Amino acid sequence: MTTTKNDSQKPEPRLIKKYPNRRLYDTEISRYITLDEVRDLVMQGQEFKVVDKKTGRDITRSILLQVIAEQEDGNNPIFSTEYLSNIIRFYGDSLQNSMSTYLEHSMQNFVEQQAQIREKLKTLVGNNPFDGIRDLARQNRKMWKSIRAEIVEEIDKITKRTDD
Repeated sequence: MTTTKNDSQKPEPRLIKKYPNRRLYDTEISRYITLDEVRDLVMQGQEFKVVDKKTGRDITRSILLQVIAEQEDGNNPIFSTEYLSNIIRFYGDSLQNSMSTYLEHSMQNFVEQQAQIREKLKTLVGNNPFDGIRDLARQNRKMWKSIRAEIVEEIDKITKRTDD
């Protein structure tokens, strides 16, 4: 990762250049990358900046929107048509800035809540959730054996009464 002149500052984001041929060139690894690889950078938490090679303009948002569009084309989209239509309606509206702030805060709250839930689940079932599931299965098996034994015992009592 590229760093700034002052090492105490935050490292500069990875630079990706978009060429007129619509290809993305990652300057850190010196090769062209795909939108899937851009998505991977996002998933890894890697900071990056995409600039138009010809104009020098920052087009990171535009590229991220393309990544989202590709994801939305899949089988399990996040945004409904109605939701997207409502977002479009806010462009140019006097509440556009408020909507933007609201969506950002909502997403941040959601991310924080997800992290808290994951952490609580981790403490509940340990680092490996399958261990917790196995433990629950063992407990359930013991419980069902106990219930079955009680049922058999009750049936035996009932059948002995009718035999007498």
